[in-house]
Amino acid sequence: MERIDVSILGRDYSLACAAPEKQALLEAVHLVDQRMLRVKGSGKISSNERIAVMAAIQIAAEMLAMRAPDGPLGDVAVGDFKRRIDDMNHMIDQALGQGGARAAS
Repeated sequence: MERIDVSILGRDYSLACAAPEKQALLEAVHLVDQRMLRVKGSGKISSNERIAVMAAIQIAAEMLAMRAPDGPLGDVAVGDFKRRIDDMNHMIDQALGQGGARAAS
């Protein structure tokens, strides 16, 4: 695990993540920080806790809006598609690995 120091809404945090996940985590931190700054900039909310909750609700609403359009997969989120594709790729890799082992014997 790698330790990274980040700042969100002017507060410093120390986070741990696996090296391959570092860039995604930094992008997530940037998104959260920018969203919280926007909520704070609206001037309607002053407490950091409320700013964080409003930012989280906005981000969650955007993620839920990214679901597939109407149809047989209308209730499947984009992240679920990615997970399913990753699972299928893993299964294919395993099958190819087993098939290659059979062909060699």
